[in-house]
Amino acid sequence: MHDFWGLALLLAASMGLVGCASELTGARQAAAPVTTTTTTTTTITPVESTLAAAASPDTTEPAPATEEPAVRAFNGRSVPRSPVDAVETAQLLEEVEAGLRDDSLDAAALADLGHQEQVLIRTLTRHPEWVEEVVARSTPDVARVLELHLSARTELSSLHTAPPLASIPAWEIIEPEPLDDLIGHYQAAEAATGIDWQILAAINLIETGFGRIDGLSSAGAQGPMQFLPTTWEEVSEGGDIDDPGDAIAGAARYLVRRGALDDIRAGLWGYNNSDNYVNAVLTYAELIRSDERALRGIYNWEIYVGTEAGTLWLPVGFRAEEPRSAADYVAENPWAETLPPSGS
Repeated sequence: MHDFWGLALLLAASMGLVGCASELTGARQAAAPVTTTTTTTTTITPVESTLAAAASPDTTEPAPATEEPAVRAFNGRSVPRSPVDAVETAQLLEEVEAGLRDDSLDAAALADLGHQEQVLIRTLTRHPEWVEEVVARSTPDVARVLELHLSARTELSSLHTAPPLASIPAWEIIEPEPLDDLIGHYQAAEAATGIDWQILAAINLIETGFGRIDGLSSAGAQGPMQFLPTTWEEVSEGGDIDDPGDAIAGAARYLVRRGALDDIRAGLWGYNNSDNYVNAVLTYAELIRSDERALRGIYNWEIYVGTEAGTLWLPVGFRAEEPRSAADYVAENPWAETLPPSGS
């Protein structure tokens, strides 16, 4: 139906469970004339500040002078902590999941918490020997969230086994639409077609990270739901392939055409011919259905690419008009390697 080899592969490979780690397949590295990425590194506030705010939002005492300042990316986003053992992972996970369900936190705080959640989940896929202890130290609700995350990533890890990339693909990373707007699009599509909105949200996550990866498919797939133009003509009803609302509605109509109202697995198989893909979509949909606030976490997951220089963070604002040396990128931006090497 469309060029699937999108974010699903980067999600899978960048977990460290397979050889390559690129949210888009290497085949999608469309070359272009010049590289325009400009990055810098600055040192600002403690990385723990968001978690502290979640735990005690009224605290006004300054951070101790001995706390190490956090490094920030070129767009001002703070770099999340990478835990060193199961005990620290469990503690951070409890704090993060509580924060994501705190209705008093603003969008910036939720963004930091979502990114921290992502790093914790990815770290556990690199350290499966920690999982049992982390689960044992977690509350039942957090343990269930963790189970669903790890299950989805296990499915995605089976989708791609190519080696790590020498170069970062020619990508642009952009801001997604606000979460409330996206939920509105999903729910409008459900009302029009009968396709569960959580399924549409899960597809949007897996395909383009809710629209963060913009328009760089060498096979021709376009937009936040990754349609081939020929398929888009069949379901667009005059909409814009790059418009999130139109694309989400088109995806729902496509699933209906593929029989999803009678058999959701069959419909998703039509979207992408992979049981692993189908299972991952259904698992993320179950996560969202069990607690809509889980979207606050996964909506704020960042884009990572697995390279020979490590699994590297590409923040919003990254732009490379042609493939860029991963070694050069991480040398200029050491904060980009926020995950430990596999097996470390």
